[in-house]
Amino acid sequence: MDYRSLGRTGVLVSPLCLGAMNFGGPTDEDASIAIIDRALDAGINFIDTANVYNGGESERIVGKALQQNGLRDQVVLATKVHGQMGEGPNEQGNSRYHIIKACEDSLRRLQTDHIDLYQLHRPSLTIPQDETLRAFDDLVRAGKVRYIGCSTHPAWMVMEALSISERLNIARYISEQPPYNLLDRRIENELIPLAQAYGLAILPWSPLAGGILAGKYTSEMLDEEAYPEGSRADRSGEWFRSRVTRAGVKVASEVQNMAEERGMNAAQLATLWVKDQPGVTSPIIGPRTMQHLEDALVVLEMTLSDEDSRRLDELVHPGNAVSDFHNSNPWMKARIIP
Repeated sequence: MDYRSLGRTGVLVSPLCLGAMNFGGPTDEDASIAIIDRALDAGINFIDTANVYNGGESERIVGKALQQNGLRDQVVLATKVHGQMGEGPNEQGNSRYHIIKACEDSLRRLQTDHIDLYQLHRPSLTIPQDETLRAFDDLVRAGKVRYIGCSTHPAWMVMEALSISERLNIARYISEQPPYNLLDRRIENELIPLAQAYGLAILPWSPLAGGILAGKYTSEMLDEEAYPEGSRADRSGEWFRSRVTRAGVKVASEVQNMAEERGMNAAQLATLWVKDQPGVTSPIIGPRTMQHLEDALVVLEMTLSDEDSRRLDELVHPGNAVSDFHNSNPWMKARIIP
């Protein structure tokens, strides 16, 4: 397997990262542990979770799996902090108060003494970044965190964070985890060039566009507002359903045709496209079933051809979007017209 550098560190990670958002719901504990074991057996050495995933159940299951298989030290373990974890006003956010407590809670659930990559799940528009970064730095100095990163930040805030870290001589972000798929390519305008210039790993989430690029949705479903049972559009609210646009569904249909011509399924082609995009380190796959994982594992040994890259560029021009995967971000003002 062609392992990749995690930003400008010396750490090597697999070109696909196992995302654990489904673990603990809708994927039960036994199935989740089986998926983790299979992924590690196939050579994946990078797992990403977050404290808010299923109220901490995802972290607990990942920790249990790594204790049972004895492979904790072979895995680059990433988790995130920011979201609401309790009823109190300080049980969320990017304050020092919350970050220090949340880290201790995550360490306990993960059954480990350190987190390899601790990421800020979302930016704050009110808390100065120096407070957040100083808290992260203290965790690094204490040996509880190896590296820090951010997720779903605008490029200007990532650059500001790097500047603060340099000025204060404290730990700097080594990665950014943005939404990125063929339907929403806007990070190519500023974030990708920034990452390439400053040695940041890019760890895209939602490479399948929440299942849209896997062919789960059709124009007829949009007409009837009837979505497949168990799909993201069925389980989630309007914030996700608004991402299922007619233009996006049309692109997904073309991707499916291309995939069939090449003897693969649409999900594999969509994942391959993200994996082989310039600046990308390791897309985060989020299998709900073992079959989803098996489909993704095939992509590890694939390479996107230049011809296929050009054909996919014709479907959605670089830097553009036909579906809005930034619509849950507090800083994004632009919206995609359905």
